[in-house]
Amino acid sequence: MKKQEILQQCKQKNVRFVHLQFCDLLGIVKSVTIPIDKLEEAIDHNVWFDGSSIEGFTRIFESDMYLQLDLSTFALIPWESDDEEATARVICDVFLPNGKPFEGDPRQILRRQVERAKKLGFEYNVGPELEFFLFPTDETGKAYPVPHDSAGYFDYSSDRGVGIRRLMSDSVTKMGVEVESIHHEVAPGQHEICFKYNSAIAQADQVVTVKTALRAIAKDHGLHAAFMPKPIAGVNGSGMHVHQSFSKDGKNAFYDAKSKYNGLSLTALQFIAGQLHHLPEIVSITNPTVNSYKRLVPGYEAPVYIAWGQTNRSALIRIPRLTAGRTEGTRCELRCPDSSSNPYLAFAVMLAAGLNGIEGKYAIPEPIDENIFEFTDKKARRMRIRTVPGSLHEAVAKSEKSALVREVLGEHSFEKFIEAKKSEADSYRLYVTQWELDQYLDNY
Repeated sequence: MKKQEILQQCKQKNVRFVHLQFCDLLGIVKSVTIPIDKLEEAIDHNVWFDGSSIEGFTRIFESDMYLQLDLSTFALIPWESDDEEATARVICDVFLPNGKPFEGDPRQILRRQVERAKKLGFEYNVGPELEFFLFPTDETGKAYPVPHDSAGYFDYSSDRGVGIRRLMSDSVTKMGVEVESIHHEVAPGQHEICFKYNSAIAQADQVVTVKTALRAIAKDHGLHAAFMPKPIAGVNGSGMHVHQSFSKDGKNAFYDAKSKYNGLSLTALQFIAGQLHHLPEIVSITNPTVNSYKRLVPGYEAPVYIAWGQTNRSALIRIPRLTAGRTEGTRCELRCPDSSSNPYLAFAVMLAAGLNGIEGKYAIPEPIDENIFEFTDKKARRMRIRTVPGSLHEAVAKSEKSALVREVLGEHSFEKFIEAKKSEADSYRLYVTQWELDQYLDNY
C-alpha cells in the first residue's frame, strides 16, 4: 500500500493509534505507539528511539536509532478494533543516525542472506508450521501447564479448541496471513497452524504476527497460547517445521523431472547437503532455549538425527511426497526448529547453510528411508548419522566456533547472541530443579 492509501484507510476505519513494531535479537517483539495524527510524519521522516536497552542493540553512548516504516506490513489489529475505532500495526526496519541499516536488526540480518541468494538468481521461500499449547490461566492471568482438553491428533469430538482456533484463523487472515490449515496436534491441549509459503522476510513477519495474534486471542478467552518447546514432560513438544524451496525465473528451482530423488534438482540436493553439514552450528539459533533440548530427545517424534529421507518423518530433513504434476510443490522440510526462535535469524542461518552447500557444491549422502527412531546407537554410528547437540550449552559451544554463524549475524550481533545464550545456559546449570530434590534429597 502507498502512503495515501494507508492514510485514507485509517480515516475510513477511524484508526486512533498505530503500533510501530520491530524485534530484538532474541525475537521479542518491541513496539513504539504513535497517535494517528503523527503517522504521516512518521512515514515521511521516520521515528527516533533509544536502542540502548534493547537486547542485542547499541550501547548507552551510541543509543540513538530510528525506525523506518515498511508500509507493506500495514494492517489493522482485529482484537484492538471494532466498528467505531481501530488500531493498526506497521513493522519497521532499524537504522543508525548516519542513515545506514543497523547490522544487528534481525530483519537486516535476514535481508543480507536474501540478497546473497538473489545474486545467484534465487528467491528463498519458506512455509512454517507453528505448534503451540493452550493452557488455562488463573485470576491474575498466570498460565499453568495443564492441557485445556484431552484430545489427540486430528480429534474432533473431544477437541475443545475448535472455536478458538476458528477465531485465531479469522484474525490472522484479516492481517494478511493466508492460513492453509489449523488443527489439533498429537498431545492434549496442543494445536498447529500452517500458513502458505512466502518469501523469507515476509514470512518471518508473518510468524511474528501469528504468534502475537494467537496469544492475544487466547488471552481474551482466559487461555494462554504457549510456544514453549516442551512445557509438559512425557508428551510431544512443539516445533516449527519449516518447508523450504527456491524459485528462479518464476519456476521452482528445487524440481528436476529427471532426478532419481523424488524430483529434487541438483540445486536442492546441494542445498540440503549444506544444511546437513552445518546443522550442529546453527541449532543454537533454530532452537535457542534451554527448554528446546527437552524436546529434541528420541522417543517423541522429535528430529534429532542429522539425516535426510524421502517422506521419512524420523529424519531431520524430509522430502514430502508430491502428487503427480505438482512440480511447484517440490520442497524440503527442516524439522528441528521451534517457535522460541527468532524467525528472522532462524531463516537467515538456514538459508546461509543451504547457500554454502550450493556454492561449495557439497555432496549429499544417500537418503535414509528407514525409521531412524528405531536405530540403536551402534547402527546410527555405523551409518555415520550424527545427532543434534544435546543441550543449549553444547549448541552454543558449536555456534561460537562457527564461521558461518559469525558471518551471518555480523560481529556485533554474534557476540551479543553468544553472550546471552551462554548466560542462559550457565544460569540453568546452576539452578537446582525439583526433579533433583525429589531424586536426591532424602538419599544423600
